[in-house]
Amino acid sequence: MRSSSRARQRGLAGSTKLMLVLAVLLGILAGVGGYTFVYAEGLSYMSNDPKVCVNCHIMQPQYDAWQKSSHHAVAGCVECHLPHDFVGKYVAKGLNGWSHSRAFTMQDFPEPIAITDYNARILQQNCLACHEAMVHDAVVTAAPGQELRCVHCHQTVGHGERAGLGGPDNR
Repeated sequence: MRSSSRARQRGLAGSTKLMLVLAVLLGILAGVGGYTFVYAEGLSYMSNDPKVCVNCHIMQPQYDAWQKSSHHAVAGCVECHLPHDFVGKYVAKGLNGWSHSRAFTMQDFPEPIAITDYNARILQQNCLACHEAMVHDAVVTAAPGQELRCVHCHQTVGHGERAGLGGPDNR
């Protein structure tokens, strides 16, 4: 009986050490994650304020150009660059947040920055949502997959005068 009691005590001591190690690792992870969230102004990304986009210094030229653009008074970053439905908006914010923070941490983003195909499709949908009545015939007459993207002709509408849009094929 005594030997089984000792074995149980040793088992409990081993699990206590394991729990302590897990608690310390979890504490470190929570501390580093919390510090990073505060340092990166994480809560600000839940807002629609265009100034949030310049939390990342690489976005300053786009923000400055947007302030001079024809859309400055009617549309901010969110209205053009995120889906308008609640779920789609926060899914896109999450995906973009992850990819932007990874790219910034790894320093493997193109300069000047370039819009991804995923985000270019969102941008195109938002252009059409606001301007559908005006461009309906131009969009409907094109064969599927052959439509020109609005930014093909209107590169400077959202971001004012600047050199080249960058990014994937702007068709």
